[in-house]
Amino acid sequence: MKNLGDYAVLESLGTGALGEVVRAEHRFLKRPYALKILSRDLTDKPGFVDRFERGVMALSQLEHPHIVKTHNVSEDQGHYFLVSDCITENNQPLTLWKYFQEKGRRLPEEEILDILKQVASALDFAHGKNQAHLGLKLSNILLKDKKVYLSDFGLSHIVGEGEFLARTYQALPQTLGADPHKMAPLHVSFLQSYLFLAPEQKTAPDKVGPKSDAYAFGVLAYYLLMGKFPEGLFEMPSHPYKLSWEHLLRSCLQTDPAKRPSSLLEALGATVTTSEKVPAEELKLVFKAPELKRPEFDADPGAIFQSESVVVKYQPKPQETTGVEPLSSDMIIVQGGTFQRGSNVGGRDEVPRHPVVLSSFAIDVHPVTNEQFVRFLEAMGGEKDHNNNDIIRLRESRIKRFNGKLQIETGYSKHPVVGVTWYGAEAYAKWVGKRLPTEAEWEVAACANLEDNIYPTGKNIERSQANFFSSDTTPVMSYSPNHLGLYDMAGNVYEWCNDWYDYHYYNTSVQEPQNPQGPHQGVYRVLRGGCWKSLKEDLRCAHRHRNNPGTVNGTYGFRCVTDVQG
Repeated sequence: MKNLGDYAVLESLGTGALGEVVRAEHRFLKRPYALKILSRDLTDKPGFVDRFERGVMALSQLEHPHIVKTHNVSEDQGHYFLVSDCITENNQPLTLWKYFQEKGRRLPEEEILDILKQVASALDFAHGKNQAHLGLKLSNILLKDKKVYLSDFGLSHIVGEGEFLARTYQALPQTLGADPHKMAPLHVSFLQSYLFLAPEQKTAPDKVGPKSDAYAFGVLAYYLLMGKFPEGLFEMPSHPYKLSWEHLLRSCLQTDPAKRPSSLLEALGATVTTSEKVPAEELKLVFKAPELKRPEFDADPGAIFQSESVVVKYQPKPQETTGVEPLSSDMIIVQGGTFQRGSNVGGRDEVPRHPVVLSSFAIDVHPVTNEQFVRFLEAMGGEKDHNNNDIIRLRESRIKRFNGKLQIETGYSKHPVVGVTWYGAEAYAKWVGKRLPTEAEWEVAACANLEDNIYPTGKNIERSQANFFSSDTTPVMSYSPNHLGLYDMAGNVYEWCNDWYDYHYYNTSVQEPQNPQGPHQGVYRVLRGGCWKSLKEDLRCAHRHRNNPGTVNGTYGFRCVTDVQG
């Protein structure tokens, strides 16, 4: 298998409980990824794929320096695969299990402490997001450049602990070549998975959660210190260690989940004390969980408008607009005519399906990018329009201010601009001599004049055809265009349209089919096309979304249109 969707398969990294893991490269972005190709007997089970997609959607939101980033689940040629960052040493994964064996099952105490600190930081962060690993073990802790990364976050729980263990045991003989002489390591590997499970994972699956990870963390700490698993009346670490580990291990390995620590970093800081008896308060500071915040930049020039006091409206200074020219976009002409819009099988706001008559118009081949929009901001001299409305909220975008100058985050110049309000989209369109599309124009362009198209790609859509159910935007034009030659009409970013939104508007539009402009007033403006976070349903050509015109987030962008004469 040479290609899977957008990924070129480079080599196999091994076989696990869920299927084969391969190292791959994104064919457009040229970035390495690890693909976990799910076994067919798993994906063929009724409801498994939907359940797996929902679970991975939540896990994809976990962004931490010691958690392997999970991006999405994709499908190609009947193969479902999980996409995550590729953490390797010399193109091969280095697990803590392998590293520990190479070091002769003995690590310096300082290194053990550093490993546990990184693992605890990742687990505490996930627990704060209501997520748990529930499958922590030596073989899914990866090392690279002395940094620790937790992989397979939450997968055992999504599949089911019993199913996961059974598949682990079934997969290992295949990995080992079913050699009878290798059955001892096979047995040890299975026990490794089993012995890390908390008591409630074996007897009461409905009670599992973050405290189950605390138990596994205790097992991990004990194994790194003693080179064996804690069983029965186990001895505590002493010589040659300088630190006192007993309280940490006893608190984590409690049978009752309620008695285990809620914060593993705090447990490290409060219970691992040196022979010199350093105060626990000082150790807590050493092990304080890092707060993951976005970088702070120079103050937003429009921030003063967020106060409740009366302010003077912002007007761009004339000298700030001098010499700033737009970056043009290619456009595709959509010939006027009669088209069908709406759907009789979609949402209630999409009915009835009915004809509309549109004049010819031209539409941008892709959404407006960061490098295009930053020029507009330079021309405006700030993030407010002449009516004091937000154009963009920089903290929700990939455009930042450094020392008063606008800069685009590295690698995001060709990505669609996000964090833009409807007011900002409209203002940009006027600046380049265009306008926002009407809802009818957008839908006709998305369908590519083909009435049977449910999606811009046809009657179906796959993740190899659009950016959806993923973790971030992609550069514009990363996927194939629709029949008209338009890119990203499905996924990547929702796109602002000119129309006000009305739930029952299509009942009126049936009576006024000539170039419908939407309701005369409303509360919300229309958004179309789905985004990088969306599920498949949101990408239908007829799907309608809406929000307040002043709302911003990391999924809203836009493209422009213009009238065509003749």
